[in-house]
Amino acid sequence: MNKINTKQQLMLQRKEEKVEKNDGVTIIVMSGDMDKVMAAFNIAIGAAAAGKETNMFFTFWGIKAIQKGNLTGKGFYGKMMGIMNRGGINTIGPSRFNFGGIGRWMFKQMMKQHKITPLEELRQTAIDLGVKLLPCEMSMQVMEIDTSHLIDEVEKSCGVATMLEKAFHSKATLFI
Repeated sequence: MNKINTKQQLMLQRKEEKVEKNDGVTIIVMSGDMDKVMAAFNIAIGAAAAGKETNMFFTFWGIKAIQKGNLTGKGFYGKMMGIMNRGGINTIGPSRFNFGGIGRWMFKQMMKQHKITPLEELRQTAIDLGVKLLPCEMSMQVMEIDTSHLIDEVEKSCGVATMLEKAFHSKATLFI
């Protein structure tokens, strides 16, 4: 009888652990636009502050949010991409009304005027709360972005299988 109770207790404990593990949030950040990256970091901060395991998977243009801002690319096309699509959170423009960079400046001024937290601070807050920043390996290969071009706080680059594993163990998965 004691064995059954112990076995049942172990099964209940594993079931409770599984519930806790499946209560996180995974955010796939594909967009490199200021407003969308801001929304992604705000959601991640909210989830992490609520005690949820939070993962952000940065793919294609979204990688700009976790780049240092230096030029990237090895080959001709990669270098062109690095010049035209320079990364770094402070170079990200809004999805609309960018006007060759004037829109970015204008939005930053408006955010400052209304005491809205800047993107760089949002990213740091997410890091401080334990949000995992996962760069997409394939996107980095295609766009010729080396791990040395990313901020130090990012996790090891990973692929879709790793992101899906995180998503399967999340209660909410968002695509931004």
